[in-house]
Amino acid sequence: MNASETTFADAPSRMAGAVTWLGRFVFRYRDYLAPLGLILILVCTRPQPLFNSPQLDLWLDALGLAVATCGQAFRIFVIGYAYIQRGGDQKRLAASRLVCEGIYAHSRNPMYVGNFLLLTGLAIIYHSLFVYLVALPVYVLAILAIIRSEEEFLRGKFGSEYEDYCRRVNRFLPRLHGMRTTLAGLRFDWRRVVRKEYGTTFAWISVALLLIGWEQLHWYGGAAYGTVRWLAVAWLVVVALYSVARWLKKTRRLN
Repeated sequence: MNASETTFADAPSRMAGAVTWLGRFVFRYRDYLAPLGLILILVCTRPQPLFNSPQLDLWLDALGLAVATCGQAFRIFVIGYAYIQRGGDQKRLAASRLVCEGIYAHSRNPMYVGNFLLLTGLAIIYHSLFVYLVALPVYVLAILAIIRSEEEFLRGKFGSEYEDYCRRVNRFLPRLHGMRTTLAGLRFDWRRVVRKEYGTTFAWISVALLLIGWEQLHWYGGAAYGTVRWLAVAWLVVVALYSVARWLKKTRRLN
């Protein structure tokens, strides 16, 4: 085999390595990359009313909120019954054990299913061709890269145990058969949900309110200030709830 053939044969391995590296990078800096992406979207694009009707677009906003709420509800369902430990340690992949109970007995990446619904809901609210064709696919590819890096990490740490888990459980879509039996012996931990999920809930609701307000200002200008004020009031309520949840967590009242 000559040098060119060797290079060609090694290409898939190098590509897989590059995707794994990208996944680790995005995982480590995701708290900065996501806001940066949002800022770029708001600066470089404009929302597009559904059929050029801002009034009709309100129904699209409602649909987006419903889809995002479904994503949030699914994340709450997952965390309430079994929290996964590979969520990271000091911004790096970490896992003390392989979580296989709860919804993880039916889907290997249920939290990312919830994330996809959250992102899709926000994209529907903003309703921009650029977001549909560029931003959302980039976010999805970033999620897939993170999943790839997590899988390599878990395969390296747990070996055959993880390989057997992969053979038994779907990568994304939950297997519904046996779900009731799986959850029958588990207790829903609402304290854990608040501890682990209050930040994500605050973030996506804040972005949703921001996008709706941005739409209103873009379409109606100064006439939208009344609506924007109500959105601001709603956001202050969200801030208050976030502050309470954070205080409960920091004072260990939720442990």
